[in-house]
Amino acid sequence: MNMPTLKPVDEELILACARETKGIVTAEEHSIIGGLGSAVCEVLCESRPAPVRRVGVRDQFCSSGRADDLFEEYGLTAGNIVRTVEDMLRTSP
Repeated sequence: MNMPTLKPVDEELILACARETKGIVTAEEHSIIGGLGSAVCEVLCESRPAPVRRVGVRDQFCSSGRADDLFEEYGLTAGNIVRTVEDMLRTSP
């Protein structure tokens, strides 16, 4: 799914995805705190608990540099997103 905005958050879409899958993986190119992953977790914890994995910058101070280098440094690559999804599929009920 594509969620271009966080406000208003599309709760129905999130809940539908949780019903139809083994879990949700969010990917965002900034901090996971207060972003899409947090919004998804908030919706699910109140309405339909489901596994969530967040791909994004962990709570840390960041460097500056070329986008490709930073994506690699902070795990924001397509390969890391795929590995996160595969891990969820292996470990979720």
